[in-house]
Amino acid sequence: MANNSSNKPVYSGNSIMVRPDGPLICKADADITLQDADANIILKDKEFALCRCGLSGNKPFCDGSHKAEGVVAIQSFMDERTEDISDNTGDLTITVKTNAMYSIQGPVTIFSRDGLSKTTRTKAALCRCGHSENKPFCDVKHKKCGFIA
Repeated sequence: MANNSSNKPVYSGNSIMVRPDGPLICKADADITLQDADANIILKDKEFALCRCGLSGNKPFCDGSHKAEGVVAIQSFMDERTEDISDNTGDLTITVKTNAMYSIQGPVTIFSRDGLSKTTRTKAALCRCGHSENKPFCDVKHKKCGFIA
């Protein structure tokens, strides 16, 4: 991890930053593949922001709707499933599940913008409906709240 001039943590390789009250900022040294549930490629890019409040009019991407709606979504989290990915390099694929979570495959560091929360994983399910009680991770509340993407 390195710090940039604004003292926000920066990770090399694949990373997902959880912004307070905002989106998931996905970054990688190589392109990240964002695909739908049928493996159709939506986007390949080195950086993009994914909605995590469920309100975006441009799902799965963040369009700033969280600001207009006054969404409160904490950035801090706990994760007991952290893995050692130091010897694991590779591509990151994010699958946008139909009316459900983001499924993450590949080595990734998930961290809060303040740097106080961090985990490393090779797979994860992240909330995109805004209702999970275990944010940024999915706890399948999308089924109960009737989330439609």
